[in-house]
Amino acid sequence: MDVLRDLHHAREAYERREWVTAYQALMGLEDTGLAADDFVALATTAYMLGHHNDIVQALQRAYQAYVEHGDVPAAARTAYWLNLTLWEMGEVAIGSGWLARGQRLLDDLDEDVVERGYLAERTAFGHVLKGEFDEALAIVPTITEYGRRFADRDLVALGLHAEGRLSIYAGRVAAGLHLLDEAMISVITGEVSPVFSGHIYCSAIESCQEISDFGRAGEWTHALSAWCDAQPGLVAFTGQCAVHRGQLMRVHGAFEEALTELEDAARRYAQAGGSPAVGQAFYERAEVLRMQGEYEAAAAQYDEAAHHGHSAQPGRARLWSERDRGDAAAAAVRRLLEEWQDPVRRSQLLPAAVDVLVGVGAIEEAAPLAEQLTSIGTAFDCTALRAAGGYASARVALMEDDPHRALRQARQSADDWAALGSPYEVARCRMVIGEALRAAGDEDSAFADLTSAWQMFADLGARPAARDAAALLGTAQAPGGLSRREVEVLRLVAGGKSNAEIAAELVLSEKTVARHLSNIFVKLDVGSRTAAAAFAYEHRLL
Repeated sequence: MDVLRDLHHAREAYERREWVTAYQALMGLEDTGLAADDFVALATTAYMLGHHNDIVQALQRAYQAYVEHGDVPAAARTAYWLNLTLWEMGEVAIGSGWLARGQRLLDDLDEDVVERGYLAERTAFGHVLKGEFDEALAIVPTITEYGRRFADRDLVALGLHAEGRLSIYAGRVAAGLHLLDEAMISVITGEVSPVFSGHIYCSAIESCQEISDFGRAGEWTHALSAWCDAQPGLVAFTGQCAVHRGQLMRVHGAFEEALTELEDAARRYAQAGGSPAVGQAFYERAEVLRMQGEYEAAAAQYDEAAHHGHSAQPGRARLWSERDRGDAAAAAVRRLLEEWQDPVRRSQLLPAAVDVLVGVGAIEEAAPLAEQLTSIGTAFDCTALRAAGGYASARVALMEDDPHRALRQARQSADDWAALGSPYEVARCRMVIGEALRAAGDEDSAFADLTSAWQMFADLGARPAARDAAALLGTAQAPGGLSRREVEVLRLVAGGKSNAEIAAELVLSEKTVARHLSNIFVKLDVGSRTAAAAFAYEHRLL
């Protein structure tokens, strides 16, 4: 009777998604004759807690019990789960063996069962692993059809999601996102079981990141975080969730927070027994470190990403370009341009390719790539890609001595990036605007925009970009003939600071501040702090 009571409590904890309690209870009953369904529940709890060896052992015992009881469909479903788990663990051959066994079971079964749809999903995923997207896309409608015919919500969501992702890879982005949205509704409303919910959450967000749809990625990452938080002890999917949070923090300019979150992601992957997906966390850390100017650390993180099977490009090419290895960077992006032909990967490569090629003066190569990026952004209906295309085109226009076209494109790009809350990209646009204004002969306005870019980069801790902006400022003439230090003092005066407060902020003596202020009054031909502040406002020096 105690065993029955304990089993009842274990099953209740499982239904409440109290994974730790359910796992401990079911493990304690493992040798007391659990039913096949209980072994599946044990495998599920082990999966959610990252105990990979326990997953496989529990599923193998469930499979054997189903076979002994003549429940062929359930045995085939268990073979599906074994394939999914083993492929995730990198044991492709053993996982493929279980898929073949499940298919053979169903081949010997006369009736049509929903498990055929599940095994079709694994077959489609096998094509994806080989890069055979067209073959996979031909299969996925069958998955959804089986789910609808048997009223299996998990399978319907899996089918819709798979078709959505593959449609995006095929270039039908709007249609693909529509399917992803439909699948996500089933997940968010709780219609889909936990393991599939986690997979669809993470895969959908990854898809949005691949096409730079930061709006959707933000919404779904928030929902995934809430879903994870609602399940005490959850380990599975939390690493990927942390990666997505870190990606968004980077986009929004929270660099230090992003590094912390991405470090936490790597720790969570380790806690879950490791995963090749951890490579993405290392790549994202490398991107942040590169923007901060921590080049040695960034190089090490790119190496770690590659070691775990995640491409270190195009970030590594950007790093080489910034470290005065332009020829190596250009060679890398030219090779990638030959290899990455599908529109999704192309959209990730083109911004870096234009930057690198402009850096080595290869304008004839960069110009059509900038146009291509803009076209992809329009086709995808993606603000970030359109903004990236605008920035790339503005840089090309500058090199082609067309400052007015550069201004139009850079200003539109800055507005788009500002709407997305991406200050680093806004500052990059401000740099181009400043250069274009200078080329157009408007030195005062150029000084204002370059100063704005420098201040934004400095605030973000983006040291290399801040140095570039400062270098451009060094060749610019401030309004009124002010020096850079005098501009800093004038800004603080306009902000209402006293001489003592200015001295403390700029680490100067009050006597030096007073001298700067006297020089400012003479250069601007004003007699008061109020008049000097008015000049600062009028000339956009704040």
